[in-house]
Amino acid sequence: MPGRRSILLGAAGLLAAPANVTAPWAQPLAGGRPIRLIVPFTPGGAVDILGRLLAEALPAALGQPVVVENRGGAGGNIGADAVAKAVPDGSTLGVIGVTTLCAAPFLYRSMAFDPQKDLAPVGQVVTGAVLCVVNAQTAAKRGWTDFPALIAWSRAHPEEVRMGSSGTGTTSHLTIEAVNRATGARITHIPYRGGGPAINDLLAGTIDMMFDVMPALMPHVESGAFRALAVSSAQRLPILPEVPGMSEFAALGLGDLDIQSWNAVMAPGGTPGPVAARLHAALGQVAADPAFVERLRPLGYTVATSESPAALATRIRAETPRWRRLVEVSGARLD
Repeated sequence: MPGRRSILLGAAGLLAAPANVTAPWAQPLAGGRPIRLIVPFTPGGAVDILGRLLAEALPAALGQPVVVENRGGAGGNIGADAVAKAVPDGSTLGVIGVTTLCAAPFLYRSMAFDPQKDLAPVGQVVTGAVLCVVNAQTAAKRGWTDFPALIAWSRAHPEEVRMGSSGTGTTSHLTIEAVNRATGARITHIPYRGGGPAINDLLAGTIDMMFDVMPALMPHVESGAFRALAVSSAQRLPILPEVPGMSEFAALGLGDLDIQSWNAVMAPGGTPGPVAARLHAALGQVAADPAFVERLRPLGYTVATSESPAALATRIRAETPRWRRLVEVSGARLD
């Protein structure tokens, strides 16, 4: 059996479409033009990896090309706004995260769009926890042998630990604010326009740590450049059984923290029901392909699809109060 590292390296490449998949509809969407799949972060991060794997797999299910367009900034809001303002004919989609859908209205004093009115649900794609990693060399110098040691060092050296994130208002931002508030740590949040640039700076030692979704971090954990100290979910994850979950840090005040991120494909608001249903069926066809599932699993993503666009809308409404409480706990508020 190949090692986890070899699987990870394969996942960074292009996902080949399964040979036995054919498009279930003869007429293409939007006149057959390439479908634009907006990734609301810069290249190289976790959501970018997911978007590119989707763009490789969806053409076989839709019968037309899918092209990734990176529109980073504002914690994913710039890209989501571009989706919201696009023509609602199926020609533009976005890979949108739960924080944009459920937390952003409570984070930002004003927004250019309403996530629950101006975006039409297509289907959830994946779920995953947020991983805390540190630069391995920095950790060795400062004695960060585990997560409590990192917190203790931050308390003793306020503002000196620098945490990069994929953007202000993202799951990673909310996670570190909640950790700081619960533990009394003074970790400095440094937002980037995407996970890729933050990872590069963590590799260089310009920043010290990240709390971020796992796919883009795992190769560097495997290489030894990053050291994984914790996951944001309450329990440990099967892919990293040696890394503690938040329930194990009750002594730090984190015993009730359980943060899990997920991403969904969304279309512009006003997208006709039959178009959304067709896109949902294509997404389900991709998610049922074992090759797609296996490419994502070693990266820390679990494929998790919605039964229908309406079911996704229901989940967004149901989870919004919980994310609102997390925003309130974090104390974050953005212009």
